[in-house]
Amino acid sequence: MRHLVKRPAGAARPRARRRAGRTRTALAAAAACLALAVPACGTATHSDGSSLVAPDGVTTIGLLLPDAETGRWEGFDRPLIGRQLTNLCPECRLEYANARGNVGTQQQQVDTMITEGVDALILSPVDFRAMRSSVKQSDDAGIPVLSYDRLAEGPVSGFVSFDADEVGRLQAEALLAAMDRPPGRAQVVMMNGPPTDPNAAAFEEGALEVLEKGAHIAETYDTPQWSPLNANRNMSGAIAALGPRGVDGVYAANDALASGVISALKAQNVEPLPPITGQDAELSAIQNIVEGEQTMTVYKPFGPETLAAAEMALALARGEPVDPLAGATVDTATEQDIPAVLLNPIPVTSDNVEETVVKRGMYTIEEICTPKFVSACERTGLVG
Repeated sequence: MRHLVKRPAGAARPRARRRAGRTRTALAAAAACLALAVPACGTATHSDGSSLVAPDGVTTIGLLLPDAETGRWEGFDRPLIGRQLTNLCPECRLEYANARGNVGTQQQQVDTMITEGVDALILSPVDFRAMRSSVKQSDDAGIPVLSYDRLAEGPVSGFVSFDADEVGRLQAEALLAAMDRPPGRAQVVMMNGPPTDPNAAAFEEGALEVLEKGAHIAETYDTPQWSPLNANRNMSGAIAALGPRGVDGVYAANDALASGVISALKAQNVEPLPPITGQDAELSAIQNIVEGEQTMTVYKPFGPETLAAAEMALALARGEPVDPLAGATVDTATEQDIPAVLLNPIPVTSDNVEETVVKRGMYTIEEICTPKFVSACERTGLVG
């Protein structure tokens, strides 16, 4: 029995190509003011919603992130984008809001950014299709939109993310390697992300390229809002359908879903835990990997991603072309040849935690090996 939600047309991953695209330029901030024709031009908004008047000539970038369920947004993306922008343009301003998983809230946040007259907008959409009208509204107002990590529909001026298909392939390869079953005999539960996130479709597509050659997909779920609670409920249903010993491996599309899967398996006293994938290299996931409860995660170096976003957003705000910054182009159902930066993800297992997330400065040994995990860290060689 499958629980795969049928994806609407256009929900599949965007097509990516190496440089072959047209140049897209943003309108200057003065043109944005003319298009808006409101006195709010030149103002900015604090993350708490209060308003202030930005000094004349100060470039303001708006940053809209989708939710607080996934730890990376508040823990890494928000502060790093701010830091990168400050390094590139000390006099620039960054105005921020988080939609907390609500597409209506994010649409209102776009309206506010337009009214306040930001010069460019970095948007990671809650729902890639539902935000199309907001992207068009911003573009019509002369405010270019850089789609960040998730590709929105509508006239976006650039895209920065990781190769989502490769993420899925890396997850699936690690899962197959960890399952001690003959090819084609392993029963896998797929815990995908929400159909409102185009990355989720690409992760699934990349994973299936690998899994369908060496495993049986026994149950498949989409998980609204990347919610661990929803993943827990889905996994409980899979255990009821397949039995505690009928799950040989779990493809969890990110670390938040992996945490919900792990809690469901533990609640059903499934021992040992089957191999479980993840993504985003959250600290709790790294600790689960060290302890042996999660098989792997995917590390997406946020430094290069946030730097590319800051560079492209600043270029757009200044009315400069972003093609020189992009190494690829992508298409959506509504746009073609969108200049894109697509970065390479890195798999993390217990064998390479130190060589990846530690040496690259994401976490320290002390942050990973808290008292609860000291023994596990000793077993894996993270501490002597």
